[in-house]
Amino acid sequence: MDEKNRPNVVLIITDDQGYGTVGVHGNDQVRTPYMDRLANEGVAFDRFYGHPLCSPSRAALMTGRYFYRTGILHTSRGGALMSGDEVTAAELFRDAGYRTGIFGKWHLGDNYPMRPMDQGFEKAVWHKGGGIGQAPVRPNSYFDSLLWREGEDFQAKGYCTDVFFDEALVFIEEYQSEPFFIYIPTNAPHGPLEISDEYADPYREMGLDDSVARIYGMVENIDDNIGRLLELLERLGLDEDTIIIFTSDHGPAGGRYNAGLRSTKGDVYEGGIRVPYFMRWPKGLPAGFKTDKIASHIDVLPTLLSLCNVDSPSDLRMDGVDLTPLIRGHDVEWLDRTLFIQTHRGSRPRQYHNCTALTQRYKWLGYPGTGGQWDFETSSTDPVMELYDLEDDPGEEKEIGGQMPDFVAQMRKDYDAWFDDVASDWQAGVIHIGNSAENPLTLCRYQDSEYISELPHGWRVKIEQSGTYEFRINRESLNGAGALGVQWQGNSQRSPLAAGENTGRFELEAGDGKLEIWFELEDIGRVTFSSNLTIGDVEVDYLG
Repeated sequence: MDEKNRPNVVLIITDDQGYGTVGVHGNDQVRTPYMDRLANEGVAFDRFYGHPLCSPSRAALMTGRYFYRTGILHTSRGGALMSGDEVTAAELFRDAGYRTGIFGKWHLGDNYPMRPMDQGFEKAVWHKGGGIGQAPVRPNSYFDSLLWREGEDFQAKGYCTDVFFDEALVFIEEYQSEPFFIYIPTNAPHGPLEISDEYADPYREMGLDDSVARIYGMVENIDDNIGRLLELLERLGLDEDTIIIFTSDHGPAGGRYNAGLRSTKGDVYEGGIRVPYFMRWPKGLPAGFKTDKIASHIDVLPTLLSLCNVDSPSDLRMDGVDLTPLIRGHDVEWLDRTLFIQTHRGSRPRQYHNCTALTQRYKWLGYPGTGGQWDFETSSTDPVMELYDLEDDPGEEKEIGGQMPDFVAQMRKDYDAWFDDVASDWQAGVIHIGNSAENPLTLCRYQDSEYISELPHGWRVKIEQSGTYEFRINRESLNGAGALGVQWQGNSQRSPLAAGENTGRFELEAGDGKLEIWFELEDIGRVTFSSNLTIGDVEVDYLG
């Protein structure tokens, strides 16, 4: 397949949508004609799985690897930093001659070398942190949002989802004569639930709860934008040879229709991890093909590489499998495989904490429902375990572990081997300071500082150059004299600050480690910053 004949790729992932918030999955309230069209005109998976939270799913999608391998743990407080050494879909497609662009939510690191433009995207219109309105940018709104174009911020005009699709459509028109890989990770319908009444009112008139009406309105807006995308591709003559993938990162936040699946976002029951997955390519995939075979976000990249004839380095290890024989409708005896899914809060991977191992029929779980607990203790000798037969009990209502002890023991053994493999050398991504690619830079305390027992304890960084660094802390309304302190590689330095001052200069040696930065007030000593705000964030500037 020569470069000119390679298909284009548009990969769309929504935030918090879940399995049930799409018409084709039995929801007769939400209007999603274009999502339904992708399902009906392409390949639709009924049992496709993400992880319970945002960043783990996105890391798996971008790398084809289980997220622990990439440095990801959860979604904030040092847990959403993917290693800059990871090889992403964007890098592989770029190196194969594709034009690459991201338009939306990245959530895998806001600093060099983890930003989207450091990881293979030539064009990047994105927001920082876990969502618009979250640290490091507060306040912010879904309307006229503060966004980034590569490394420069700008004030967008219009609703965020519309803006992201606008930018993607401009990108398509600009590079229509070349193969392109476009990633559109919307932050909607994640909260805050901001949407115009034009979209929400029809659902309010159905008698739906206001939050559900807003969510459905946000999803309908995404659907309208998918319609705009399809219309442009058809007008440019690109429709037949463009692969469009639609999925979501995990289950819905809060209670609403979810096709009878148990639980919601954050959990490893089906309602927290099963997501829509539709793949349309008129020229290359059968229309209306449906499968109930299990698959996951780790399978997306190896499948795309196969369909697009894109090579990957021989030493690049992916955990996902190439789904091409299955989705091409071939009569193949498919893999007897086990998928592993886990996500929890905390500062390191914890064995058995909110995990599952699932086969085509059975599903084993460890400590389900505990993922939001920070310092949760699990037992290595007698963990809480559950087992369900999803063929007979898709709603996970009848726990059958006591009836199949040998099978439970084997599933636990398989999980143990997986956990030892992917998590034994886990290390979060490292922020680089003193590199011209990002100088100055902002260290966001809530999003990227390492938290221990839910309190910040500094940033994992690499100081690239020895020299003078200027630190400017956001002290907001904290008045009075005090000091700015820094601890680096066992050495502490302190710079007195007069009332209203926020800047100190420090001499730092090149190296790797944890950089602690604190603020003191004369009357109370060290100030603790632990909320999802921008207070306590620090701008760092290498002066030479």
